[in-house]
Amino acid sequence: MKYQYITVEGNIGAGKTTLAHLLSKKLNSRLILEEFADNPFLPKFYDNPQQYAFPLELFFMAERYKQLKDMLHTKDMFQHITVSDYLFTKCLLFAKVNLPEEEFRLYQKLFDIIHQQLVFPDILIYLHAPVQKLQQNIRKRNREYEQSIPDEYLFNIQETYTSYIKQHNIKTIFIDASNADFLGNEKHLNIVLEALEKDYEGGQHYFSLP
Repeated sequence: MKYQYITVEGNIGAGKTTLAHLLSKKLNSRLILEEFADNPFLPKFYDNPQQYAFPLELFFMAERYKQLKDMLHTKDMFQHITVSDYLFTKCLLFAKVNLPEEEFRLYQKLFDIIHQQLVFPDILIYLHAPVQKLQQNIRKRNREYEQSIPDEYLFNIQETYTSYIKQHNIKTIFIDASNADFLGNEKHLNIVLEALEKDYEGGQHYFSLP
């Protein structure tokens, strides 16, 4: 395996965690999963975004930083590959959408201080799905607080992700996940595994699923 640290990213409901689980199993890797359920502000945020956006994002940033620092700086003699279902920069991208300008500037200062202390992934797998598909997946997994997420919010998150990836020329396996079924269709998972065997220049490298 050319890549020792692989991150799976995408919008809410894109299938990040499912794919990260499957890749970790196939590659016999360490698995880092975002502990979003531990954030006490998440249900409150969906009810009242203006009041709870800032504590929500601060809590996420602190928890993600602690988890990544603990995991990535602890070597595992038996598992040399790490798969994560989130990119630390996700903190900044969601904060950009969720926070008013003054709060975002403060948040960005804090982010910049701690971001440089973390290792960046060797490669990013980005799952891109249309908002309609995301909403279907969100309804299917049936987390109560997610059921009223507006299409516009998902679209804004999507645009923020893709803009960041393109602007920073990140080495990315960019997958059209419109009809993704990594659990039920082994061909879809194999396409990702085969893509990880190749060496890439910086930038986006596009793959579609049959």
